[in-house]
Amino acid sequence: MSCWYVYILRCADHSLYTGITLDLARRLDEHNHSNRLGAAYTRGRRPAQLVYHESASTRSAATRREYALRKMSKGDKELLISSYRAG
Repeated sequence: MSCWYVYILRCADHSLYTGITLDLARRLDEHNHSNRLGAAYTRGRRPAQLVYHESASTRSAATRREYALRKMSKGDKELLISSYRAG
C-alpha cells in the first residue's frame, strides 16, 4: 500500500506551494529541475525548498488535506511550518 504525502514548498520568492505526491524526493526534484514535470507555478520561482509534509493513507485523504491547506492564510501556513520545524 502506497503512502501519499501532502507537502508545502517555499519558493525562491518566499511564496508557498502546496501539493500531493507518492514520492517527496522525486517530486521536489521535478519542481526544481523539470520544465515538463514541475508545476508551472514553481518553474519561475526556483529553487523550491520542502518546508512541510505530512502523510495520508489514501489519495482522497491527501487531496482533502491539500485543499484545506490551500485555503489557509499564508500566516497560518507559516505557523504550521514553524511548529513542524520545532517538533
